[in-house]
Amino acid sequence: MTDTHTLLDILRTVEDPQLKRDIVSLGMVRDIQIRDGYAHIQLELAMNAEGIREDLKGRILEKTRGLADIKEVLVEFLKTSRAHSLEPTGPDGHENVRFVIAVASGKGGVGKTTVAVNLSLALRSLGFTVGLMDGDIYGPNVPLMLGVDPGKRPGLNEAQRIVPIEAQGIRMISMGVLVPAGQPVVWRGPKLHGIVSQFVRQVEWGALDFLIVDLPPGTGDVQLSLVQNVSLSGAVIVTTPQEVALMDACKAIAMFEQTKVPVLGMIENMTGEVFGRGGGRRAALEYKIPYLGEVPLDAKIRLGGDSGEPVVTAHPDSPAALAFLKAAGMLAQALNVPIHSGGVK
Repeated sequence: MTDTHTLLDILRTVEDPQLKRDIVSLGMVRDIQIRDGYAHIQLELAMNAEGIREDLKGRILEKTRGLADIKEVLVEFLKTSRAHSLEPTGPDGHENVRFVIAVASGKGGVGKTTVAVNLSLALRSLGFTVGLMDGDIYGPNVPLMLGVDPGKRPGLNEAQRIVPIEAQGIRMISMGVLVPAGQPVVWRGPKLHGIVSQFVRQVEWGALDFLIVDLPPGTGDVQLSLVQNVSLSGAVIVTTPQEVALMDACKAIAMFEQTKVPVLGMIENMTGEVFGRGGGRRAALEYKIPYLGEVPLDAKIRLGGDSGEPVVTAHPDSPAALAFLKAAGMLAQALNVPIHSGGVK
């Protein structure tokens, strides 16, 4: 007798043609009902994934064709709004997020979180309202880099929504302010999907021009969960000049291209005598994406990250801070957003 568990196991063999992962682990299966020989399967798709409906339906029907006790399999697609704004969070429905930007890399050790923090602060200095979501569940370093007290915890508003912590003029949420310092996060795929969903949907971000999302390195569960939960306005790729870093950065570019997320630019970090220079520019030219500039290797950046005083605010006239400001301006330009003291108009 076919039951919901049997159908779920079958759906684990159905692969999303864009993400190349099974639709169960991606969190796309929302409900399964079996009644009077009819199986009803509900799938949730992003707006930018609607083109694969018939493909997915065909794959599901092919996999379930041999079930003798099932007369018909009905596949229903639920549409999740993933335009360039999140669901309204304010009581009057007017507060929203204009642009959601992922900061990503193909490998660790390239200073991606440092770039995400300083890019957020650079956008803030250009007059935009900015939020920063720390998507690195296993290594949440954003609170340290923003100088947030280790014991500080976010609150809840009257609607029982999480209120992000204000730090250096930007709103921030991170596992680092939800889990006690030193306690490891030992979660697997489904829980990771859940926390990413919570950060996106249950945080009272309010009215923001930009929500910057610091992703962990690679192309794993958290990145895919993000794509499934919110339509990104675009992504910024961080690399260092060496070939080994560029190879992995190109994998990140390919992931976003495959998931139909525009890559808005590449930043070369740690440019200088130690690691060389120019690799990021060459990769950007090869992949025909904007080059947002290079950030010099500077001890002030590391010291600022360790002390909670990012270089953009602590040393605003330094070459590193100016590089981040230039990148922020080019990012706004890529989105056709005018820069002025009042933010996005």
